[in-house]
Amino acid sequence: MPLFPSFLPSPRIHFVLFLFFSTSSLFAQDVQKDSITQLDEVILMDDAVPKKATGITASSTIGTQTFERFNPVDFPSAINQISGVYMLSGALNTNRITIRGVGARTPYGTDKLRLYFNGIPVTNGTGFSAIEAYDFENLGSIEVIKGPKGTAYGSNLGGAILLQTKTSSIDETRLTNTSTFGSYAMLKDNLSFVHSEENFALTFAYNHLETDGYRQNSQFERDGFLLNTEFKISSKSSLSFLTNYIDYTAHIASSINLTDFEEDPTRAASNWLAAQGYEANKYVLTGLSHTYRFSEKLKNTTSLFYTYLDHYEPRPFDILDEFTNGFGFRSVFQGHLAKAQYVVGGELYKDEYHWGTFENLYADNNGNGSLQGDRLSKNTEFRRQFNLFGSLTYPFSEAFSAQLGLNLNKTHYTFNDLFNEGDANTSAERNFDAILMPNFGLRYSFNFGQLYANISRGFSNPSLEETLTPDGVINPDIAQETGTNYELGSQWLLCQNRFSVNVTLYRMDIKNLLVAQRVGEDQYIGRNAGQTRHQGLEMDLRYRANVSQKLTATPYVSYTFSDHNFVDFVDGDNDYSGNPLTGVPKHRLSTGLDLQHTNGLQWNLTHQFVDNIPLTDANTESSSSYNVFNTKLGYRTQLSNHMTLGLHTGINNIFDENYAQSVLINAVGFGGAQPRYFYPGNGRNFYGGARLSYVF
Repeated sequence: MPLFPSFLPSPRIHFVLFLFFSTSSLFAQDVQKDSITQLDEVILMDDAVPKKATGITASSTIGTQTFERFNPVDFPSAINQISGVYMLSGALNTNRITIRGVGARTPYGTDKLRLYFNGIPVTNGTGFSAIEAYDFENLGSIEVIKGPKGTAYGSNLGGAILLQTKTSSIDETRLTNTSTFGSYAMLKDNLSFVHSEENFALTFAYNHLETDGYRQNSQFERDGFLLNTEFKISSKSSLSFLTNYIDYTAHIASSINLTDFEEDPTRAASNWLAAQGYEANKYVLTGLSHTYRFSEKLKNTTSLFYTYLDHYEPRPFDILDEFTNGFGFRSVFQGHLAKAQYVVGGELYKDEYHWGTFENLYADNNGNGSLQGDRLSKNTEFRRQFNLFGSLTYPFSEAFSAQLGLNLNKTHYTFNDLFNEGDANTSAERNFDAILMPNFGLRYSFNFGQLYANISRGFSNPSLEETLTPDGVINPDIAQETGTNYELGSQWLLCQNRFSVNVTLYRMDIKNLLVAQRVGEDQYIGRNAGQTRHQGLEMDLRYRANVSQKLTATPYVSYTFSDHNFVDFVDGDNDYSGNPLTGVPKHRLSTGLDLQHTNGLQWNLTHQFVDNIPLTDANTESSSSYNVFNTKLGYRTQLSNHMTLGLHTGINNIFDENYAQSVLINAVGFGGAQPRYFYPGNGRNFYGGARLSYVF
């Protein structure tokens, strides 16, 4: 079987690939000696952002140049530019990020990876991460460590995602306002103030977003602010303070069945529409970090942080009311020992999760939506994760380096049933054994590139809910997922650093696969169900050429091939061994072309192809493949010595493709209804706006 079976079903894809290679060939002789990409930092695209991954750990980073190709509410399109990373988005508040297929079986949300915001861990105690808690326009970069090789950022099977806020230039005071208007009554505004001097820096940003949404019952409104400050106490010591606050209310259209998806994708699920279901969230992250440089060869950064989430969600089957207090610390020592570099540190995260459910009497509320009734449950959970980590990078020569890393994780859950009494009470504890995960990597550098290899072990904890039986009792037989990751990669800078080629081959064997088995409309239990094999190829190509002295063209291609399968998966009388892994497209392709003129005019065209996605473990249903094209035109000009103006306008889904931007795997139709697999993506939509910036 060929490695690339016919994954180009549309002439539009042929056109984009032709455009890329013909442009590369046309301008191959028009090159310069300047280089934007630093190869040893493994930077993707053309965003020169210093990496945070330690030592020679390979990672991929995108920055503001990539973000600005898209609508400022279109987080998924930006992150999906990274090969091997796939963000499925059912709505602005319903996102699931998978890395190399890990996390694809999670029904809702993102787990099996670690999320960090300015170096502070923000993955909660049960392993879930909420990417929607951060405003896209406040970010300066997104760095992704694929697989469990991160060590200092955990050894989760999916890897780690590092979000960094924008940085400012020294001796700058700037006020910037960006407003964007669009289809579905969309309004987004981001107002930021930045002040930076030698010993002090401050960023404050306020953001507002509202939209009626593409579908029924999909209104969304969000307000938030970000405060980020840094004080230089002395030549050796600095202190930073961070607060991120988000308050949003998002109505929920939910997934729909195939008939509704094909006939009218703007429909909401009938029960969610009748209940006028929604979720209201208030999220706070605050952290204090201190950096001390003991000498030129040793420094320490220690962070203390607190998180708070208040969540209220009326659903057709009940009303969920919950809040979570989380707190912890992270301390990292970085230094040199002779020729070697080392990183040693620890991280503790604890949270207290209080939740309960109530009857939803929407059917008796005269068409006015949800109405809270009697209490059905009341619970508390205490969750604790502790990580110790260390890595040593040793250069045997200028060209050849090796790195050894170790990560030790200890996880503990306590569940208290505060509603039921006597034999019906299901309070329990779950204490996982400590698990040690090694990581070993090699890198060989040469004049125009590098080769690297890595072997690493990783794990994923079940959430506390996944350890419960259908009766609500903790099942002590649920084990952690574990896996071994093998990776070979290369990065090349050719044509005097104008043409970059990144290619990676990987294989990950996972045992004790955690499976969420649906036992009710919103009830899942977990169990271990055999083994999976994740193997694939990731390729990123980018060429930057000068069409003329004033015009620069940058075509690029990002391709992901995912050959992910169940090796051993028996569910009752059903043997799914050998079937493709549910929820993962075999082929994904992102292509684009950026044109930039020295007069401030810039235009880009982006395209994404997603192959069909298996929807059931039996491989009897799948979503259809699709192609989506977006375009954006921007212009920037200097109005005065102090003021600049930027204008932008764009079209998403140019050809009005009806496609599923997210799917729900193994969906079950209750009461004879069709299973609801599909979250439709937006139809053709338009946006435009302006950015006004004043430098004091």
